[in-house]
Amino acid sequence: MKTNLEASAEKVAGMLLEIGAVKLSPNNPFTWASGWKSPIYCDNRLALSFPEVRRFLKTQFAEVLRQKFPDTEVIAGVATAGIPHGALLADALDLPFIYVRDKPKAHGMTNQIEGKLEEGQKVVVIEDLISTGGSSLKAVNALRSIGAEVLGMLAIFTYGFELSETNLKNADVQTFTLSNYSVLIQKAIAEGIVNADQLQTLEAWRKKPSEWHP
Repeated sequence: MKTNLEASAEKVAGMLLEIGAVKLSPNNPFTWASGWKSPIYCDNRLALSFPEVRRFLKTQFAEVLRQKFPDTEVIAGVATAGIPHGALLADALDLPFIYVRDKPKAHGMTNQIEGKLEEGQKVVVIEDLISTGGSSLKAVNALRSIGAEVLGMLAIFTYGFELSETNLKNADVQTFTLSNYSVLIQKAIAEGIVNADQLQTLEAWRKKPSEWHP
């Protein structure tokens, strides 16, 4: 029997596929900004345009946070895509909200962290997507640099790259996601979006994404 979190991960994967937030194209891959070729493209910002999906993600974030990080005092969204989901979660839990830029502003107060944060406060970081983990760790490091205690991170989706898992583990960032690549691929096969023959391509990409070519 599936756990509640496993069932939720399947539902999230199905929702992301249904609204087109995740697109799979093993035979005609996408090109990422990094130059990597990829059979998958993920844009979780689309979820904000669908109230039912947006509401479900918020509810699941709240459930995971209560289970894994019950001592949370502040929610921090990672700019830009983590900001709306973090704000929705903070509002649902009646917690303070801040957000973290990828670098300090070049004008004004030159802030990298926007909002009120006291030294020693317990923070959970909200991301929409984890790929290599680079932007996530920038946010974590910025928070730690001013004395925040980062309890961990929550994200909607992860590709599950070995690189990101290693980076987050080495930085001692406990991370939980609402769904992941493996669950999504199985859901896509079950719904006939991709076939079993394409599964090998999709698995090969995830193992060595920087070297993969169609």
